[in-house]
Formats: sequence, C-alpha cells, structure tokens
Amino acid sequence: MVIITKKLKTFEVVFHDPTKAFYSSGDKVAGNIVVEVSEVTKVSAMRVFGIGCAKVEYAKGKHRCREDIEYLKYEDTVYLDHQPRDSNGLVTLRPGNRYEYMFGFELPHPGQLVSSYKGKFGCVQYYVRAVMERPSQPALQCEKHFEVEEPLDVNTPDLLAPAAGTKEKKLTCMFIPDGHVSISAKIDRKGFCEGEDICINAKFENTCSRIVVPKAAIMVKHTYQANGRTKVLGQKLSVVRGNHIISGMCDMWQGKTIRVPRLKPSLLGCDIIHVDYALRIYVHIPGSDKVVLELPLVIGNIPFNGFGSRTNSMSSQAESLNTPFSSFGSLCLPSQPPSYSNISRDCRIDSALTPLLVNYDADEDEGLFMRAPELWYPPPPAYTEVDEDLKQQWPCSSGLLNHE
Repeated sequence: MVIITKKLKTFEVVFHDPTKAFYSSGDKVAGNIVVEVSEVTKVSAMRVFGIGCAKVEYAKGKHRCREDIEYLKYEDTVYLDHQPRDSNGLVTLRPGNRYEYMFGFELPHPGQLVSSYKGKFGCVQYYVRAVMERPSQPALQCEKHFEVEEPLDVNTPDLLAPAAGTKEKKLTCMFIPDGHVSISAKIDRKGFCEGEDICINAKFENTCSRIVVPKAAIMVKHTYQANGRTKVLGQKLSVVRGNHIISGMCDMWQGKTIRVPRLKPSLLGCDIIHVDYALRIYVHIPGSDKVVLELPLVIGNIPFNGFGSRTNSMSSQAESLNTPFSSFGSLCLPSQPPSYSNISRDCRIDSALTPLLVNYDADEDEGLFMRAPELWYPPPPAYTEVDEDLKQQWPCSSGLLNHE
C-alpha cells in the first residue's frame, strides 16, 4: 500500500527481494521504507512493525462472532543514515530527495507460525507496517503484506502409513429389506502434494435391486471457530467415477487414480481455522442416501520421494538372500528350462461354444454363445542360456549352464 498526500509523494514499504514468493520460519524479512515529499516535512520518528495474526469473523443469527490470534509481533524504530537531527530530535525531509529507511527482522523458529490463508470467514495474514510520526500532526502509515508457507513434508512415517476403511448400508423398499451396498477401500499413504496421483484400491458390492454407481472425490473442509461457535464449509474439488453395478454384482478398483489438483497445503497448528482434506469414496443409490466412506488426506508442499517404498523393497530383497551358502548356487544359477513333453500341439478349446451370458433360470444348454476360433501353438523354440561370469566362478556347474 502506497500513501500519497499533499506533503508526501511516496510512502511505501519495499522488500529487498520483491520476487520472493513466500517466507518460512527462521527467514529474514528485510527491506526499505521509501519516502518522497513534495514540501518540507518534519519527522519525529519512523517506526516499523512486523505483524502476523489469524482472524475469524462471521454473523451467526443476530450475533457477530469474532476471534483473533497473534503469531508475530515485532516493533522497532528505524533511522536515516547520515541524516542530521535538530535540537528537538526531528529530521527534516526536503523535496527532490528520495529517503530510504532500512529495516529487517527474523521470523520465529518452526512451530510458532502457521501458513498464510484467506477464506470466506477468516484469514491468516502477515504484513509489515510503517508509521511516520510528525509533530503536531496525525501519524501516517503504510503496509506491505507477505506470504508465509510452513514446510509440510509428506515423507513422515505418519503420512506414509496407509489408510483404509469399510462402510455398508442396508436398504429397504416399502419397509421390505432390499439387500445392501458396501464399500471397502484402501490407499497406500495419507500424504500427497499437488500433481500427484492417489491410487485407490476398492471393492463395491451391490445386493439390492437397484443399479448403483461408485465414485471418488477429493474434499476440502474449512472450519472457523469464534466465540465458542463453529462454522464449517465443505467443497468438492475433483471427481472420478466407475462403472454401473447392477443388482447382485460387485466391482473392483485396482489402482484407480485421481490426481491432486492445485491446492493450498493443509492448514495445521491454527486454533481457530482448520483446513482439512479427505478422499471421499461413495456409491450413488437411486432413491436413497449415498454410502460414503472418507479416508483422511494431508496435502503438503514437500513431495513424496519414494524413499520409504525403496527401503522396504531393498530390505525384503536382503531377507530373501539371507540363506545358507549351500543354497547360493541354486539362487544364482539359471533354472532348468520348462518341459514341453506334456504339452499337446493341438490346443483347441474342447467346446466350440463359449457362453457369454447365462440364464440361470433356463436349462443348461440355453444362453447366448459365441464360436471360439481354433488355436494352434507352434513348437517351443530352442532354449539356450549362458552366463560366462557364473561359468568362470562355478566351473563345476558348467554343465548346468547350457540347455538345448
């Protein structure tokens, strides 16, 4: 914010690195307070404030709910270099000159700040405020906001742990039981970042008489708390859907993916504002409420590095190789080729008619059939496998290295 009055041409806060997108705990916020005047101006003091706070404000009926929490409070008085002061301690600013008051302060250590946020009923904001005090005149002030983003690593053990759950709903039709619809789902981890794919493994069962549709969506929930009251806003961000499931059937999702869109990280550590994410897996049932299963998600800003999965894979391989020396040869040497003596060259299907749909109420020979083509397999090729390194290391086993 730039202040322009009759006596001031310019009064603004300028950061040393204006291209910096955000700051984190422990970073230094530094810059200049730039002043240009159009006539002689006396300044008694120039004060700088670093302010960070969370605010919630909304109406609940006739009541006005408001709550504030302070996260950053810095105050200092800054001076001009090589600028003399008169006997009253005043600094004289003259037209045609550009005056710059330097300032700088460090943000608190990790765990004391929360990330910037702006929502419908609340915000978390950080800014630098400059106040110019003048004798016998009201003080002037200007502000400059900056973003704070605390690191949120999705590679912590808690966020690398899988999440799973089940949900079932029994249905009725005119007070008559009509079967049930159930969901069983699992995701490999809870922590994700923007652009990553969430792989869903799920099973859906439908024993009711209706056709149902499974779906999955990424949900966000904004919670605002003030004066002992709570206001919650939910939003659906992205959706994927599966195939229709008819009565008496089930469907499986094996690695079905939904991509995390561009999102702000989860807001953690704030007592009056919460931003929580969840993966909602649900089944739409005509004429009834949905079956809903929610698995928790945490959106971070330090992407998944795959180290945990690689470590598990390496440890499992190491365990598999932890065998006595006598069995080392069987682990390293090539295995014998498969025997083809029991495989017939005529591999036609015994029955030329393969059922596609079967009417369980009719006779066994009734149904919809297709004629399967005759399949012929060629004779197996010659098999040769030679490993020269193993042959040199294990000369006694050279007879096992060549098979034709």
